[in-house]
Amino acid sequence: MKYTHVAGEKSTVKLTITFSEEEWQDAVNESYKRTRGKYSVPGFRKGKVPKPVLENYYGKGVLYEEAFNILYNNHYSAILEKEKDNFTAVGEPSLEVEDMTEGKGVVLSAVVPVKPEVIIDAYTGLKIKQFEYNVSNADVEKEANKILESGAENVEVTSRACKLGDTVNIDFSGSVAGEKFPGGTADDYNLELGSGSFIPGFEDGVVGMKVDETKDIKVKFPDDYQAENLRGKEAVFEIKLHKITEKKLPALTDEYVKAHSGSATVAEYKKTVRERLERNAENRGRDETENSIIGEICKHAKCEIPEAMIESEIDRMVQDFNYRLMYQGLKLNDYLKYMELTMEQFRSQFKEQAEPRVLSQLVIDQIVRTEGIKADQKEIDAKIEEQAKSVGKTLAEYKKSINPKQIDYITNDIIITKMFDLLKSKNEMYTENGSKPAAKKTAAKAASEKSEKPAEKPAAKKPATAKKPAAKKE
Repeated sequence: MKYTHVAGEKSTVKLTITFSEEEWQDAVNESYKRTRGKYSVPGFRKGKVPKPVLENYYGKGVLYEEAFNILYNNHYSAILEKEKDNFTAVGEPSLEVEDMTEGKGVVLSAVVPVKPEVIIDAYTGLKIKQFEYNVSNADVEKEANKILESGAENVEVTSRACKLGDTVNIDFSGSVAGEKFPGGTADDYNLELGSGSFIPGFEDGVVGMKVDETKDIKVKFPDDYQAENLRGKEAVFEIKLHKITEKKLPALTDEYVKAHSGSATVAEYKKTVRERLERNAENRGRDETENSIIGEICKHAKCEIPEAMIESEIDRMVQDFNYRLMYQGLKLNDYLKYMELTMEQFRSQFKEQAEPRVLSQLVIDQIVRTEGIKADQKEIDAKIEEQAKSVGKTLAEYKKSINPKQIDYITNDIIITKMFDLLKSKNEMYTENGSKPAAKKTAAKAASEKSEKPAEKPAAKKPATAKKPAAKKE
């Protein structure tokens, strides 16, 4: 077997693979062994037809398709491995038979979508926004009071109109241009006002209604709404309010805190709450800053992304959506039926997001390669040791319990952290008010704290609750 490769259009590589006559005949013979049980010839038991008889009865080409598959499966992966420093396949190849001359073997071609070259005009010397979030006393009070929810009593209200924070029981019926649409009608629906469960304007329109009141609410579906047939359209919902319920919270006392948290006093509990909120604020600021950095650099990047990479990213996004539905006890097929969407229509909704996501990852990979950023064994061991300490184990003990995928995740986390530290130092970072960001711990330190809790893979974000069609886009 011999092969050549040349760069093709749209981030592809064309492999031309030549097999000798001997290799071809070996593949045909192997094809006969694998497939002969599928064919019947009068006078012979199934699977016992001699090869010459089989070829004479069905034609020589009867064994060729499987023979081509054998040659492909036996050699394609080995070629990719050998050429891994020259190109990386990112999708399945398009195969063709280029030549098949009797007695001279066969020539196959494979057009392979490959990881594209990224040209970045600039990734240093840029002016990039850095995000910072502070925690106020009001934030601490609001978060601390959430512990009271478990002791709350639901009390029916009849003497006033409903307000934000109340739960109302309503009937609603929506229509666009006078026509009702699927999923726009429900009876005895419990809605917490201010939860953001429904599209903008819906809950605000309910606020102020009284028990037994009927009202028409005019709203507009978002331009990015899940159901394409409703995007950007104005709708009218007829609302009938049956019941208003408000929560009566207990007092936040030392006794309550002792019974419902690991703290002994309200002051101690609020201190713990503040520390958690500050960690969350720091993580949020770091994540949004990193997105800001890559987003700005992507404006200076050029790349011809193969469709295979975009489709793979859509696959991941659809799978993530499916996991979130499963978390809520729903199935994707049922969701699609409810929303009256085909899988093709559903996938198309992710395409606009998929391409920039792929570009971002390609840009990150390119910068890492250009700067030669790596993680050495000491850094990896230090990160593993942090995780080991968090579960009360030694480094040696913990190493025995983790798998190669975890090591790869830790290694990649160190590399990405180093890259963002480098980019922050080589670009002009500014905050909302235009000033330079305050001196804080390095991203390496933040990443170290972030990785203290071991995991098989990055912890998945808690999925958003699936909404009815009148709800916001997920």
